[in-house]
Amino acid sequence: MTLALLTAVAVVAALLWIAKRRRTSRASFAASAVLFFAIGCGPVPAWLLRDLQAPYAARPAIEWGERNAIVMLGLGTEKIAATGAVEPGTFSYSRVVEAASLYRGCRKARANAGCKIVVSGGDARRNGVPEATVYRDALIGLGIDAADVLSEPRSMNTWQNAQFTRVVLAGYRADRVLLVTSGVHLRRSVLYFAHFGVAAIPVRAEYLQAALFPLPLAYNFSVADLALHEYLGIARYRLYNALGRNPASTQPGDA
Repeated sequence: MTLALLTAVAVVAALLWIAKRRRTSRASFAASAVLFFAIGCGPVPAWLLRDLQAPYAARPAIEWGERNAIVMLGLGTEKIAATGAVEPGTFSYSRVVEAASLYRGCRKARANAGCKIVVSGGDARRNGVPEATVYRDALIGLGIDAADVLSEPRSMNTWQNAQFTRVVLAGYRADRVLLVTSGVHLRRSVLYFAHFGVAAIPVRAEYLQAALFPLPLAYNFSVADLALHEYLGIARYRLYNALGRNPASTQPGDA
C-alpha cells in the first residue's frame, strides 16, 4: 500500500515535469523521497503503531468469573505443499500460546469455574479447512481439554469474527470475555466486538514494533501497511455508522 502510494506520487511528479510544471514536480519528487525514507527507516511506522498498541502494552490483571470465555481470533492458515497438511498461519502462534496461557491461568485461579477458548475463523484462504478447526487442533495439541475449545468456523474477516462469535458466547452464557489477538489488531477488534454487544477484556499476543535503521527496510513498509489497514478499518466503521450502513449496535452485556 505505502509503496504503491509513493510510486503514484512519483508518477504524478514525472507527469508534472513533462508538462513543464517544474516547481510542483520537484516538490512532489522531494515529498516522495522524504516519505520513502521516513517510512523505510522507521519513524512513520513507529508513529502509526503507537496509538494502535500503546493502550494494550501491559497485559491486564484478570478477575476470572464463573463462566469465562477466551476468544482467540485466527490469522490465516498455511497449506504445506509437500504433505497437504493445513497448519496455523506463520504469524499466528503467539495468539495460540497466549490463549493457552490464559486458559491455564483461568483453571488455576478458579478450579470450579467454566473456562473455554472460543476460536474464531473460517476458511478465508481456501485451504480446505476453517481456521477455527486448525487452531482448535493446535490448542488440543498443547494439552487444552478438547471439551473446552469452542469453534466459530464461518467468519471471513474481523467484522464477522465479532458478529458470529457473539452467538457462541450467548450460547455459552459467558460472564467474562477476554479477546486475544495481535496488539496492532486489538483496537479495531475491540471496537467491532463492542458494536455487537460483547464487552471484552483485550489481551494482546505479540507487540509489533518498527525497526529504526539508517537505511530503508522492507520490514518497515510492511509494518506501515499493517497499521494503515487497521486505521482504514476503523475509519470505514465510523463512516458506515454515520451513513447508517452498519447493522444496529447491541448493548454490551446482551451477548
